[in-house]
Amino acid sequence: MRQIVLDTETTGLEVSQGHRVIEIGCVELHNRRPTGRHLHHYLNPEREVDAGARAVHGLSLEALRDKPRFAAIAEEFVQFVSGAQLVIHNASFDVGFLDAEFARLDAAAPRTLASMCEVLDTLSLARSMHPGQRNSLDALCKRYGIDNSNRELHGALLDARILADVYLAMTGGQSALALDEAPRRSARRLHAAETPAAAVVSLPLRVTRASAAEREAHERLQELLQKESSGRCLWRGKAS
Repeated sequence: MRQIVLDTETTGLEVSQGHRVIEIGCVELHNRRPTGRHLHHYLNPEREVDAGARAVHGLSLEALRDKPRFAAIAEEFVQFVSGAQLVIHNASFDVGFLDAEFARLDAAAPRTLASMCEVLDTLSLARSMHPGQRNSLDALCKRYGIDNSNRELHGALLDARILADVYLAMTGGQSALALDEAPRRSARRLHAAETPAAAVVSLPLRVTRASAAEREAHERLQELLQKESSGRCLWRGKAS
């Protein structure tokens, strides 16, 4: 199964007020394993960024003026996500913004994410698993022991990577994302699945056998237990 963990950053909270996508981050999972493939773009929103949004992600219009517009990366994005299951935290937010970007490209026949992909909302999943508790991405990281120490500001690719770890932990566990973060791995996050099978089977198996003295001592102990239990030791009974 192919899954794309996706996150966006925007100029503001309300798509109905003309706010735009300014960053897209996606990481790919195949059969619950990171493939190392990802898609990441900063985008020129062609409008100012609200102060509240800028405080969250640190991105300003000045920093984004030389970035591509959504139209320039739309087909690359479509090819990357088409046919996959999208894993998104608070999916209605990101889906609404991306659908609005597609509508700007072709208002007569706009494409939608729902027409390309199945969408799984990890916020809804977390609420069903942990009713009455905080289920923000940071809260889930704390609950599942996911390292989010680098998340001083929100970032679409960083948050997609963190969400992938959270989603895998929520739904049964899996190795932490490899991608290009090998120097940041810790032994706690390494998983046995990351060890090549060839390395496992090539290790010599050491067999230590009991000595004659040890076998004799073991036999004496069994005889003592047999006597003390009036002959009821199951392991000394005759096979039926």
